[in-house]
Parts: sequence; C-alpha cells; structure tokens
Amino acid sequence: MNIIDLHCDALWKMTASKGNLSFRNGKELDTNLYRLQKGKVKVQAFALFIEPNVKTAEQFSAILEQVDTFYEEILKKNPEMKQIKTWHDFEDLKDGEIGAFLTLEGVDGIGNDLANLRTLYRLGVLSVGLTWNGANLAADGVGEPRGGGLSLFGKEIVQMNNEHKVLTDVSHLSERGFWDVMELADYPIASHSNSKTLCNHPRNLTDEQAGALIKKGGMIHVVYNPPFITESGDATIDDLIRHIDHFCSLGGVDQIGLGSDFDGITEKVKGLEDASQTQNLIVKLLKYFKEDEVRGFAGENFLKNRPK
Repeated sequence: MNIIDLHCDALWKMTASKGNLSFRNGKELDTNLYRLQKGKVKVQAFALFIEPNVKTAEQFSAILEQVDTFYEEILKKNPEMKQIKTWHDFEDLKDGEIGAFLTLEGVDGIGNDLANLRTLYRLGVLSVGLTWNGANLAADGVGEPRGGGLSLFGKEIVQMNNEHKVLTDVSHLSERGFWDVMELADYPIASHSNSKTLCNHPRNLTDEQAGALIKKGGMIHVVYNPPFITESGDATIDDLIRHIDHFCSLGGVDQIGLGSDFDGITEKVKGLEDASQTQNLIVKLLKYFKEDEVRGFAGENFLKNRPK
C-alpha cells in the first residue's frame, strides 16, 4: 500500500552533513530515495527543524539553509521527487513519483516577524508546529515546566495557518497550548504522537486530547520512536499497533495516519528500522484490521481529511 508519512528529519541530518549525505542512497539516511521507494512511501513530509542552541540571529538563516537543501539536494537531483506546494498537488502525482512537502517544527526561527512565516508558506510549508520541546515567543512546549499556553503571537500564527489552509501541528505543544490550539485551529493535526494511556511520555496524547482531535476532524499520526511506544523503550511493530488500536477505540479509525520521525530518532522499532521496512507495518496491520481501514492508516485518511 502507498504510504503518506507526515514527519521525518532528513533535512536536519542532510544540512548538518554539509553536503556529505546523498539523498538518493546515503546509508545514514532512514528516508533516502531508495528506502522510500522500497517501502512504497508515496508522500514524505520533510520537517524544518533547528537545534535549540542556534543563536537567535541565525535561526531564520538556518531554516532557509534547510529549505535550500530540500530544493537543491532532494528535488533538483532526484527527478522522481515532486514537490507538493498545495493540497491539490496530491492528485497530480504520477506512477513512479514520490511527493515531498515541507513542514515547520517550531516557529523559533521566524522570530517575532510574521513576514518570515509568510515567506515559508510561499516556499511550500504546509504544516506548522508552534514549538519543539522548549518555549518560544508563540507557546510552551512539552519540556517547559511552566506549561503555559499560546501567547497572543502564537494565536496570530494559528489564525494565519487557518487563512492559508495550513495545518497546525500539536505534537510538541504543552497540554495547555494544545487546548488553546483546539479552540482556534481549523486544521489541527498531531503529526507524530502516540497514546499516553499506553505509554506515559510527555510527548504523547491523553485520551481527552485524542478525543478532542477526533471530534474536530483532526488527524493523529502515530510515531515509530520506541520511548513513545513502550515505557521500557523496547518496541515491536505489535506494540506500535496497540496505539493505533487504542485510538480506534476512541473513534479515530478514519483519522489515524503515520508519522515515522525517521532520521530524528536513534532507537528503532524491531522490523521498522527505516523507510524501506514500512510495508512490514502494513502486513502486520492487515492481521488485525480490515483492508480498507489499513489503507486509511497508510494514507487515505490523510487524503480525505486534509484541507481542501
């Protein structure tokens, strides 16, 4: 089955390598072209993420450097990769092509200037997460002890996302920030989060949060990072499927998707170590769910629920 994966950190890894990683076949990349093809990943979202220690004055340049990597090293050098800049572009993908679109993981880099965010929209960013784990001008992340919600600036960003039909990603937000987003966002999504009921990790969603996303028509994309799957940190594909099953029990069968976090994680699910093994997950899912449900998890749910 064709896969739509809502989160990977290949751009961060490739940019940090200073040109020494080939997207086509670089073995250090979980999501290189060969592995995406073998795993039948039809669309891959590429996150723009900058390290917290990057100086404030250099952060927007660091984001643009990753955008440049996307255009020069992924799109330009690999004709099989086709950029998705609007939600309608999904319909234009041909056989043998892999769609690629940009997401923003934390708005630290835009400073207090919404013109920077508009620039990123124009460059093709289709999903915006307000924070990584820390705090910034927009909101607190899950790692900020204060646990604050959205600032007025953060609320402006969500409203801009709505106007541009851009997703607002809650995966790294504090719980209070999550509820602020749910009040404001037309297109909420958790791009890479699991169930806190099954694994009590700050990055996971409570049943109340998951239920609110489902009720609002948002998507929940499960993540392959073992510490978010089991509290022991060792995880199998069956362990990951338990999170899918739990979200289904909350009414989310038509709103579940996949968000691997490949190239951003060091620990791996057994049998799901890189994008080439994605069909191992599909094969296992077919043992527990109907085929049309699995096709939904693989990507069709996202296509139905994305902004129109």
